[in-house]
This record gives sequence, C-alpha cells and structure tokens, in this order.
Amino acid sequence: MKFLLPGLALLCACVGHAAEIDAVLAVRAADDARVIATVGVDLARLASIYSDDLRWAHANGKSDNKAQHLAQLAEKKTLHDKLDYQSRAFRVAGPGIVLESGRMLIHSSGAKGKQVNDVNFLAVWREESGHWRLLDWQAAKNPPIEIAEK
Repeated sequence: MKFLLPGLALLCACVGHAAEIDAVLAVRAADDARVIATVGVDLARLASIYSDDLRWAHANGKSDNKAQHLAQLAEKKTLHDKLDYQSRAFRVAGPGIVLESGRMLIHSSGAKGKQVNDVNFLAVWREESGHWRLLDWQAAKNPPIEIAEK
C-alpha cells in the first residue's frame, strides 16, 4: 500500500498538469479568435467570446460592461487595424480561471488618424458551461519610448 500512494500522487499530478495545459491551449485559441473578431468587427463572434459579466477597463481609465463595449465597437469610430502581441503569458489561477498577461501594440484608426498604443494588459478568462469566456480586461498605456540622440 505504501508504494501505491506515491504512484497515485504522481499520476494525479500528471493528470492535473495535463488539464492545465489543455485550459491554456483553449484560452489561447479563444483569445486568438477574439483578436481576429476585433479586427474584423465581428460583433456576433465577440459576443460569444465575452462573458455576460464582462468588465473592460480601457487604458484611458474608462470602463465598460459587455453591452457598452460591443456598442462602442459597433459605432466604428475607432477601428482596430492590428493587435500585435509583444509578449503574452498564461497562468492557471484556479479551477476554471486562467490569467493572461502581456504587452500589446494596438494599431487603430479613427478621428485622430492612425495611432499605435503600447499597453500592458491583464485578461481574466473563466470557463462557463464548457466554453472559455473573457471575463475581465485591464490595460495600462506604456509611456512613449524616448531615444537619446548622439
């Protein structure tokens, strides 16, 4: 019996690790779909990716719920031409919760012309009825990089 317990513990650890890898891969795929839908202004697709409890905190401090955020995208006052990850990491925080963090260059166009915003972000993904949904997004704008001239 004493030899069975360590083997069982190792098996449980491996199964748990495999489940974490599966969760991260599923969230990465959901986030990739979110990026494509954002650039393509596919509101129906975004509505299926966003949790009904979505809280979207913009880098300018404004905060939206799901309906407000989708309505803002539908207005097309600002178009996201490209969302370019500079870094992206995923961490399982607990059962049914995955955190995504990183840095992104957001290429957009609108009334102010073309802009590139450099942001750090934290996204919280939650498993809801077997699907990974974006629950929370928080972005913070990085200061412009100044290059010293010689």
